[in-house]
Amino acid sequence: MEFAEFYDYLVNALERIGIPYRIVGSMASIAYGEPRFTNDIDVVVRLEPDQLEAFCAEFPAPGFYCPVETAREAVERRFQFNILHPASGLKADIILATDSPFDRSRFARGQRLFSTDTRQAWIASPEDVILKKLVFFREGGSEKHLRDIVGILKVQGEGIEHAYLKDWVARLGVEAEWRLVLSRMPTPSGGTP
Repeated sequence: MEFAEFYDYLVNALERIGIPYRIVGSMASIAYGEPRFTNDIDVVVRLEPDQLEAFCAEFPAPGFYCPVETAREAVERRFQFNILHPASGLKADIILATDSPFDRSRFARGQRLFSTDTRQAWIASPEDVILKKLVFFREGGSEKHLRDIVGILKVQGEGIEHAYLKDWVARLGVEAEWRLVLSRMPTPSGGTP
């Protein structure tokens, strides 16, 4: 199975069952920013316990690895679980949405757009992708998050809602990380701001 097939398969399963979702992480970064390689899909879902059996049934063994008990525990704890396609090494991180103000906001602001050449999907807004990547950078220090953020800001340009970003940067406590991103942004003359 190729990555695009896996992505389509996952999105079709979510939409067929009626599970609200937002594509986040690297796929969202690619949709709004600059291309890069990835072999996983991060998706935040509002998966209810009564949808769990039907969802896991969409990913049967031996083609997929999606154990119902692991998924059930993740749903109960509002955490995450994985779906694996062992033959290709592809993976989907299924992240359970919380009732936090941020998760409510990013679901409300999601955008339906083409995330691949042929597939429309619900994707978190560019601002919400940036904010979550700032949090991930604070927690783990991975430079890929900063590169993704800079790529989104360069590609989206004036389309970014800076007031929304400023508000949530403060609310999420990622001011230092945001300043670091801004220091890496090129100015029109080619330098940094």
